[in-house]
Amino acid sequence: MNYRENPKNSDKLSLLGFGCMRFPKNEQETEELLLYAIENGINYFDTAYIYGNSEEVLGRILAKNNKRKDVKIATKTFPALIKKYSDFDKYFNRQLERLQTDYIDYYFIHMLTDVLMWQRLVDLGAIDWINSKKADGSIKNIGFSYHGGRDEFIKICDDFAWEFCMIQYNYLDEYKQAGKSGLQYANKKGLPVMIMEPLRGGRLANNLPKKALEAFFKADVQRTPAEWSFRWIYNHEEVTCVLSGMSDMKMLKENIAVVKSSKINSLTEAELLIIEEAKQAIEETIKVNCTGCNYCMPCPQGVDIPTCLSCYNNTVIEGRMPAIAKYFMQTCFKKEPSIASKCNKCGKCEKHCPQNIEIIKELENTKKALEKFYLKPIRWGARKFMKL
Repeated sequence: MNYRENPKNSDKLSLLGFGCMRFPKNEQETEELLLYAIENGINYFDTAYIYGNSEEVLGRILAKNNKRKDVKIATKTFPALIKKYSDFDKYFNRQLERLQTDYIDYYFIHMLTDVLMWQRLVDLGAIDWINSKKADGSIKNIGFSYHGGRDEFIKICDDFAWEFCMIQYNYLDEYKQAGKSGLQYANKKGLPVMIMEPLRGGRLANNLPKKALEAFFKADVQRTPAEWSFRWIYNHEEVTCVLSGMSDMKMLKENIAVVKSSKINSLTEAELLIIEEAKQAIEETIKVNCTGCNYCMPCPQGVDIPTCLSCYNNTVIEGRMPAIAKYFMQTCFKKEPSIASKCNKCGKCEKHCPQNIEIIKELENTKKALEKFYLKPIRWGARKFMKL
């Protein structure tokens, strides 16, 4: 196995981490996968409170096979559930029970989209609670997972003494969400960076445009689209661990083989050009040529323009319902919404866009595509539930 070191505590984490969101329905199959992964050097297992029965299954299998001390467990608290100070312990203790352990190696504040969402938890006593859990050893490392724009990512990084973080990163999202600049910023602060969505929910492995496949096929070394994607991420020295939800033995063995032979800065210039060609072929199929450069920001009305346009593009890349779900999570699930319909057509953004995008028109298209009639009541219910 290929390992990268956590500079804060010298943990050697497997570069390939096991994403536990979607285990096979058969627990025996899951057990076989997890034991094979551990036997072949994977030592980082990522789950969350809201991942169905994932925590219970992982806890049972590790306890049954006496493997708890051989792995690092990462799990997450869901901010929407925390409405008063006692809720921190309420859900954390439940997670310890599910996982059949008395400590969590890597504990996330889950799904932060802006600094105000984090500040709400701080106002409820999050920092005192974190310090108490660090002091008693039940949380070894504290971090956050992120689903918003680049600027807010940096604000969150700077707002607390985090010990690691997790972002979405792949060759298609190099300049979206936290992006490459966020990855580099976190790395310079000494934060291990865990990577989610390396295949964009499978989109970079399956059903690629013909031109993208042709770009890969003409390479001297034949690799699957998934392998190209993983090798591109592994090529970054700033990356600590890349999660993959491996639901069958074939996928698990293939991913282990790839990670074992991957090294930092090992892709040649020709190989990087091939990936760039495939990326351009994919982007030709999307609706708006937004690079996520952020020159259009900040919007006077509070619209997160790059995120809105990225979610609009997702209607082609991932499908309408996944795009709507991401739009809600990334623009509505915060104290102040940053949705497209807040645009008042002032035109300030268009003056600064190097791509000459008709941003006003595309935000209107985003609103029509993603702000369905049920978005407002769902947002109202979520805000009331979270006491925003």
